[in-house]
Amino acid sequence: MDIIQFISDIDAFVWGPPMIVLLLGSHLFLTFRTGFIQRKLPTAIKLSVTKDPDAPGDISQFGALTTALSATTGTGNIVGVGTAILAGGPGAVLWMWLTGVFGMATKYSETFAAVKYRVKDHNGNMLGGAMYAWRRAFEKDGKAPWWGLLGAGAFALFAAVASFGIGSAVQSSAMTGIITSNAPGVPTWGIGLAIVIMVSLVIFGGIKIISKVCEKLVPFMAIAYAWGCIVIIGMNWEFVWPAICLIFECAFTPKAAFGGAVGSGLMMALQFGCARGLFSNESGLGSAPIVASAASTRNPAQQALVAMTGTFWSTVVICALTGIVLVSTMLANPDIASDILANPTVYSGAMLASEAFSKIPYIGTPILVLGMVAFSYTTILGWSYYGNRCITYLFGRYAIRPYQVVYVAVAFLGAIGVGDIVWTISDIGNALMAIPNIVVVLLLSGMIARETRHYVYDGNLDEPDDAPIPQLEGK
Repeated sequence: MDIIQFISDIDAFVWGPPMIVLLLGSHLFLTFRTGFIQRKLPTAIKLSVTKDPDAPGDISQFGALTTALSATTGTGNIVGVGTAILAGGPGAVLWMWLTGVFGMATKYSETFAAVKYRVKDHNGNMLGGAMYAWRRAFEKDGKAPWWGLLGAGAFALFAAVASFGIGSAVQSSAMTGIITSNAPGVPTWGIGLAIVIMVSLVIFGGIKIISKVCEKLVPFMAIAYAWGCIVIIGMNWEFVWPAICLIFECAFTPKAAFGGAVGSGLMMALQFGCARGLFSNESGLGSAPIVASAASTRNPAQQALVAMTGTFWSTVVICALTGIVLVSTMLANPDIASDILANPTVYSGAMLASEAFSKIPYIGTPILVLGMVAFSYTTILGWSYYGNRCITYLFGRYAIRPYQVVYVAVAFLGAIGVGDIVWTISDIGNALMAIPNIVVVLLLSGMIARETRHYVYDGNLDEPDDAPIPQLEGK
């Protein structure tokens, strides 16, 4: 059997109806369980830019947010939207957006659990994530049950493996695609070497260096990209409303779009919309809570609120803008879709975005190229930390350096061309990570709902959590 087809079949299986039900069902369940926590978005945005130097943690709440955003904003929001539209039709955009709206509750819940059960390493630095929630939440007499250890190990293993795809190879592949599509003479090995050097200079410095870089880059590049989207929407103004109507129509009914070049059905739109939605905001994936656990915060609810703004910005805002830009551009220029699909590659999503931004005279292409390079670069940085923490959990601190070396090597391989298989493996890794993470969050949903009521709805958001943070023993 063709190995690529075999992996594609696995991808289709793990992202079939059961996974979609688990993902969307969890988003909806946690939305109601937390009292529709999305309505606290203004409070969450205010908290994200508030400094609290007296709270325990290694980095600021804003630093944790921008690091998490660095790992989610970029390829998934731009190239991912393009690939979702080309594969699942315009309706995939709506399902991506809905995963963001309801996924905010999941991001809040998973972060709450991660911060509540965080620990300190041998240097006093904070460690957290689904692996520690699994391990600590169900302890009796200081010992975790076997199934708790299994859940923790499964999450850490899948996350570490997924980091090489979603965090490293996919991002360097996207950077190469966007650069070579606009500067064909640039050798891919040269791009790969530059990526290795730029990434190595930062990730070997640890989370504080990573967060400082992300704090500077992420807000600037997000604003620049959003401005470019708004300009294109203005240029395509007469096609904006038809684009929105087409997105809604294709989300629920089989329909051919753009002269029949792109077709859609409910399940295809659902599958690619949910898969790319999870890729763009990582709500339910369990990745962002790993860095959120290092934030200086008085209690789990504070940082959970800050974390959920990441889903709002990355998917509810940026993915929506990208989707409207791409669909309206394809309506205004019907030949674009057929030309790209005539020779589909892993770079098709990047090519679609390039075509849209090229409509802005002089500065459109530079904005997209620089934005995508910066987005993908910071995503590589953010995911290096996630994989680092998971490898530390599995094998101890002495495994960190070998992991980092392999991580940058995989980034080089992604740049020189590993093909469509990268996206497919990343989709599979995302699903396998999400399962143990969502399960532990659902198991802890009662505790999360109870403490959310106390901290958020009873007016105790500034109350410190006096529970001691244990020191990690062993490796």
